[in-house]
Amino acid sequence: MRPFGISIFCLLAVLLPLAADDPKAKPRYETRADHDPDGIGKFYLNREIAHVMGHQAAGWLDRPEREKEEDPAKLLKALDIKPGMVIADIGAGSGFHTLRMAPLVGEKGKVLAVDIQKEMIDLVEKRAKEKKLANVETVLSTETDPKLPAGTVDLIILVDVYHEFSHPYEMTEKMIAALKPGGRIAFVEFRLEDPKVPIKLVHKMTERQVTLEMEQFPEMSHQKTDKSLPWQHIILFEKKAKK
Repeated sequence: MRPFGISIFCLLAVLLPLAADDPKAKPRYETRADHDPDGIGKFYLNREIAHVMGHQAAGWLDRPEREKEEDPAKLLKALDIKPGMVIADIGAGSGFHTLRMAPLVGEKGKVLAVDIQKEMIDLVEKRAKEKKLANVETVLSTETDPKLPAGTVDLIILVDVYHEFSHPYEMTEKMIAALKPGGRIAFVEFRLEDPKVPIKLVHKMTERQVTLEMEQFPEMSHQKTDKSLPWQHIILFEKKAKK
């Protein structure tokens, strides 16, 4: 009986890790029929994913009220942008933040405007050309891949966009791979904790939810949360250096 017992334990030792890694064992995402009409019915860690804002609404991104509602100058100051940095603006949209960051990184730096909509990419290219910003590059991404080279980015900024990712785990995995050691990801999300913020519920996130989702990636550490903006919080994570 002893040899048989040993073989069973050996078999379990092989099969259990495989079962744990098998995505079929526990689906990463959940679909619910009963959900917010502004969401897609797909849930990640109990959070419903919101519909993507289409390029047809690009004008909303450049609304005059945005300066007061979001205070972009204060946001950029909080991000501690330095000349020479490589920054990826994922979900860049109309280029509202891309065009503001480009002068801050200077000629030796670069801002990558990343978006899944070709119409948004075309708009950023047009505006960067008009402003003669040679350090702006556009990247047409997919829903699962930002298409960024590994280990090349100092800062990834996600302004009011992460909650719309249809595949947040896969996107985050690839964003982290794109970061240099010590590189940062800045989640800029409307505060769900604050009922006074007049934004639809699925387009807001709590600090705890963002932290929970980033806890799936032990190579990242929560650096700080800045709550100085009128409606949003800036939740910063840093990629740990390899030992």
